[in-house]
Amino acid sequence: MSVLQQMDKRTAFATLSRFRAEFYECLNGRGDALFELADALLCTEGPVRTLVDLALAPEHRRGHGALYGGLNNGRLDVARLRRTLAGVPLPKAADGRLVLAADVSPWLRPDAATAPDRSFCHTYGRGEGKHQMIPGWPYSVIAALETGRTSWTAPLDAIRLEPGADVAAVTTAQIHDLVERLIVAGQWTDGDPYVLIVLDAGYDAPRIAHLLEGLPVEILGRIRSDRVLRRPTPPRVYDPTGGRPPKHRGEFVFGDPDIWGTEQAVTVTDTRLYGKTTARAWDRLPPRLTKRAAWLDHEGPLPLIEGTVIRLRVEHLPTGRENKPVWLWWSRTDATTADIDRCWQSFLRRFDLEHTFRMIKQTLGWTKPKLRSPQAADRWTWLVVAAHTQLRLARPLAADLRRPWEKPAGPNRLTPARVHRGFRNLRAKMASPARAPKPSRPGPGRPPGSKNRRAATRQEIGRVLATGEAFTRPAHHKKGTKPRRTGKEGVSADG
Repeated sequence: MSVLQQMDKRTAFATLSRFRAEFYECLNGRGDALFELADALLCTEGPVRTLVDLALAPEHRRGHGALYGGLNNGRLDVARLRRTLAGVPLPKAADGRLVLAADVSPWLRPDAATAPDRSFCHTYGRGEGKHQMIPGWPYSVIAALETGRTSWTAPLDAIRLEPGADVAAVTTAQIHDLVERLIVAGQWTDGDPYVLIVLDAGYDAPRIAHLLEGLPVEILGRIRSDRVLRRPTPPRVYDPTGGRPPKHRGEFVFGDPDIWGTEQAVTVTDTRLYGKTTARAWDRLPPRLTKRAAWLDHEGPLPLIEGTVIRLRVEHLPTGRENKPVWLWWSRTDATTADIDRCWQSFLRRFDLEHTFRMIKQTLGWTKPKLRSPQAADRWTWLVVAAHTQLRLARPLAADLRRPWEKPAGPNRLTPARVHRGFRNLRAKMASPARAPKPSRPGPGRPPGSKNRRAATRQEIGRVLATGEAFTRPAHHKKGTKPRRTGKEGVSADG
């Protein structure tokens, strides 16, 4: 049960009102217009289709010009808003542990030729359902996860990735700052279980664990099924012939079960959705690091990052999905059976973040506005995060306004969409800190018949590597050249 579910309605109402007042104080420029825009976002019935439609909501007492003026020219104290989000009640696991998930979600802008700072974002499902690279603004989002089957998460931070940004380095700094804010806010104190960070396969979990060394965090990430790790470091013995002692004992190949050896822990769990779930763990398996890519600028000898490898296999998956095992890497060692079960169950909760992305995109309309400035996109993103936080805090207060074909929901079991449906009735009971608009006349605008003679500058899509160098297509990838062969016959270098 989450912290919000344990609150009574009076405490929940006070918490929501306090957050709304703190959110208004974070709006330094054109705060009234931005605050009413967030209220219109929360109170508009149905999904948000266009940004200008929010100006027609009764909660937005200003014209559409104030709406766009607030996004383009307003000011928002992001640092203060981050501290405010870290201080609200957060969901925790059954053992009182904070579980955070990080992922990148794109705001696709393929037709915005005049929008700067666009990058190629990896997408799947557009068109023919293939993996594609679409221009847009990628955002790195971190959210706190709940336990149990739910679609609720608590977004705590969002950063737009610049073209050529090192995703691992940006995410590491983002996690470091967030954990420090949580400690200052009292969400974690000495003696509490370490904060668990759950990552997907797009992140280098061992590298992030090394960069976050010294913080009270544990890293759990999915790794590819074709990885090769090393055995634990053998004990040092006297060698009369001299020479350097070996750094690794042998290889641990994911694709070769014959060399896995004996597991340290094995758990078998019967689940209602996936059937029998088997988790096997091997201890102290560090990845083999080389002076390439992310470790190119590392000073001194490369570190030995030991961790626990977990192989998760379920009995069956829904129809149409290939039943492949999932490999996880945990930054701690000497894992017990309870640790293994906690890790793989926490990893499955990471997919709740996908429900949050779908909700803020399809219902709250995060990616609907056609904004040109990336700074305006950042302001709108933080408005959406603040709106979603208000929905989460209103969870114990909202009434179930269900459709005739929908099943009744139990207490504190409303989905984000159902809470959004009834937020207008709840907002009428709360005071609004925004001031009433002053009467004014609209400007003359452009004279009739005149044309815009100042065409916007067309921006190039950022094709920059993490090292800052410009991207150039390799020679063996160019059309008309033969693929480079590897050691295995019939396999090219590019897959």
